[in-house]
Amino acid sequence: MSSTGAYTAVPARRTFGHGYVDEPVKPFSTAYQPSPPASTNNTSKGKRDWPPPVRSYVQRSFAEGNMIPDVDREEMEKKLKLVISHSVEAGTLADVDWDNLPLPQMMIQNERAYEHDPRLQKSPSVHKSYSKLSLQETNQPMSKKRKSSDLHPVEASENRTSPWKQSADLTTFENRISYPDKRPRHGAAQENLPSKSSQAANGRKKRFENLALGSSPVPPWRPSTPHDVPSKQPEGPIIGRCQELEKKYFRLTSAPNPDTVRPLPVLERTLDHLKKKWRQERNYSYICDQFKSLRQDLTVQRIKTGFTVNAYEIHARIALEKGDLGEYNQCQTQLRALYAQNLGGHPTEFLAYRILYFLHTSNRTEMNDVLADLTNADKQDLAVKHALDTRSALALGNYHKFFQLYLETPNMGAYLMDMFVARERLSALSAVCRAYKPDVKLRFVTEELGFESDDESARFICDNGAQHSLEERTESVHLLTSKASISFEQALKAASTQPHPKAST
Repeated sequence: MSSTGAYTAVPARRTFGHGYVDEPVKPFSTAYQPSPPASTNNTSKGKRDWPPPVRSYVQRSFAEGNMIPDVDREEMEKKLKLVISHSVEAGTLADVDWDNLPLPQMMIQNERAYEHDPRLQKSPSVHKSYSKLSLQETNQPMSKKRKSSDLHPVEASENRTSPWKQSADLTTFENRISYPDKRPRHGAAQENLPSKSSQAANGRKKRFENLALGSSPVPPWRPSTPHDVPSKQPEGPIIGRCQELEKKYFRLTSAPNPDTVRPLPVLERTLDHLKKKWRQERNYSYICDQFKSLRQDLTVQRIKTGFTVNAYEIHARIALEKGDLGEYNQCQTQLRALYAQNLGGHPTEFLAYRILYFLHTSNRTEMNDVLADLTNADKQDLAVKHALDTRSALALGNYHKFFQLYLETPNMGAYLMDMFVARERLSALSAVCRAYKPDVKLRFVTEELGFESDDESARFICDNGAQHSLEERTESVHLLTSKASISFEQALKAASTQPHPKAST
């Protein structure tokens, strides 16, 4: 057998003649020369073949378990593009340890923590490290707070290139396929590997454990220094050490300082002091500021006892007396949560206030919720029964019954009814003008609408633009209903469209 090949190549026929052009015959093995492989330069046009660690890093960045609520998705995507483009431009795409590199949302969170933490900004070593931070530092030793083997064992195994792939031709179809998922290409067994959900759960668990232990806000991809590790924060509520009875209210912008927080025994003495001050001076701005400071000390120490209920109830009553619905609503919101814990107090009294408040704001949705939650014991309470009768009188348009209930309001409900009684008086006067023609005595208006005197009722009529409808006669003063009807309807429309303060949460 010839050593030149299994067969001999024959030249193709080029003419219609009977002969062939003799050409030198060469064996196939020497005549065939494979074309050089296509360039695999990453800068060529087309889809880039990203390394598996980079694809794994991007997938972990968009995993739901790694999302941080405070970091927007758009902001995270910009940070991710910046990290990858920086590595591509520097030519270190294959040198970066992508498995241990912090996710972009964690980088953003750590940068925010540095900007808002004065302790880190004062430390020269931390400031120097932040100013020189780059992706080139990822080759340095990593902190032990987070290990890629603990969070993503599948991704760590993908970094190891198989021996038969290292020498393989990069132009083959198999090597040019981009695999979007993390599963091995050759069908390796997956029984012993944890699922993606369990990996995300473990990641969240470790992240929250680090936060609970007071972990440093310094980026985890930078080597730790003695200045990076702050002192461990005490667990649980703080216990105040301040002994002053009076303290101004300041909105907290950082963790509370125990030296400026009053403990429970001091707060009890403070409450007695504030009650005496209120009786003597009646200075609401001062009392409101002191009560807000007292409530803040109770909140930061997580004190929820009968004393807490008492403090909120007193502040709510003072706010009602002065017509401060904003502070009243804040107290009412907290009292609902405290009453649910059966800590004592006067829940039915403030339930009646709540019903009257919804009558003032004409909030039918919230009113229906309150009525649905009422128990038989609640309906037997005097204050709650009065509030329910008031709601029924307004629903039926029975202004005669309504103003009788107005003069018999228990507790401090009259302060709430004062806020919407003018609106109901205008509605009643409109009904009177339609029912009584051509006039009606002013004394009748005074008695029906709950005024204390004829002068008060006449002043109310004049204030609402119906002064031309009052006529003084020999026996008494009369209201000309035919003239006053339009004025009362216009005033009622204006009063009904006024915005009402909403409950603060």
